[in-house]
Amino acid sequence: MSEDNTLNTAAESVAPAPEAAGASAEGGAAPKKPRSKKRAAIVAAVCVAVVAVAGVGFWQWHETPSFCNAICHAPQDPINATYDGVPGQAGVDKWGNAVADMGDLLVVSHKQAGLTCMSCHEPTLGQQLTEGMHWVQGAYEYPLNERSLEDLNHYLQKDDPASFCLNESCHNMTRENLADATAGLGERNPHVTRPRHEELQCSDCHKSHRQSVNACSRCHDDAPVPEGWLSAEEAAGLDAGNFPW
Repeated sequence: MSEDNTLNTAAESVAPAPEAAGASAEGGAAPKKPRSKKRAAIVAAVCVAVVAVAGVGFWQWHETPSFCNAICHAPQDPINATYDGVPGQAGVDKWGNAVADMGDLLVVSHKQAGLTCMSCHEPTLGQQLTEGMHWVQGAYEYPLNERSLEDLNHYLQKDDPASFCLNESCHNMTRENLADATAGLGERNPHVTRPRHEELQCSDCHKSHRQSVNACSRCHDDAPVPEGWLSAEEAAGLDAGNFPW
C-alpha cells in the first residue's frame, strides 16, 4: 500500500461524524422540543378553568338554603320548605302551620324579587365562628326560634336596626317615607312613633317564614289586620303551640 493511501485511510478513520439532525452548530446538543411546554400550559389552563368553575358553583350553592342546611343549620328543613313556596298555592309555615297562600310569607316574595338567604342573613366572621361552635357542640335551638332585628343586627352592628330593611339595596326609604306611605291608617299607623308609645321594629309585624302579624292589635282591637296576616291573638296561639315551655 502506498504512503498516500495509508494517510487517506487514517484520516477517514479519525474524521468527525456528521452532526445529528437538529444539533446546534456550537454545542452539538439537540434543543428541547417546545411541545412539552405547550402541553404544560394547556394542563395548567384546564386546571385553572376547573377550579374557577367549581368556585363559581360553590358560591352559587353557598347562596341557597340547601347549603345552609347541609353545612350548619341541621334543623332548617321546615324553613327551606317556606323558601320553596309558590304564590297562590297552599303550604305550611316554618312551624308546620297551614298557610292558605304561601305568597303571604315574605320569604316567598323576597325570593320572587331575586333575593337569597345571604341577602338578608349577611354572615360575619364572628357569627360564623359562634354558630360553628354551636353546631359542633349540638348546642343549637330546636325548633329554631325567631330573631328580631336587634338579634339580626347583633353582629352587623348597624346604628339603626331598621336599616336591616330600610337601605339602598332593599327598601330604599326612610322611616318618614314609610310613615307617609301608610298615613291612611290614621291613629293606627304603626310607622309613626308616638309619645309614650312603644316604638315598633319592622320584625314586630313583618315575618319572613310565617304569616305577618299586626302587632298593634295586641292593644288596639280596631287595628286593621291585612288579608293574609294574623292578629296578635292568633299569632300568640301559634307561638304557644310551638313553644309550650
